[in-house]
Amino acid sequence: MTRSVWKGPFVDGYMLKKAEAARSAGRNQIIKTWSRRSTILPQFVGLTFGVYNGKKFIPVLVSEEMIGHKFGEFAPTRTFQGHGGDKKVEKK
Repeated sequence: MTRSVWKGPFVDGYMLKKAEAARSAGRNQIIKTWSRRSTILPQFVGLTFGVYNGKKFIPVLVSEEMIGHKFGEFAPTRTFQGHGGDKKVEKK
């Protein structure tokens, strides 16, 4: 189920502050975030966010096509190891 239109997109407040600070400083440093539920806004385009997947921060460079999606969509939490089968093949 999606969020109501009249409420608008959800974004954690600290992310807006950090994005403004990074844009005004002109440095392209990674902004760490644990907020996978936040929506990507047009103000975030061109910035790099480190989205936490439960183990490490995945760098996500925000582009125009990502606007309206959630940060969690771009940092998968599970790694597919393959189906069961040949035991001789070493898994990485």
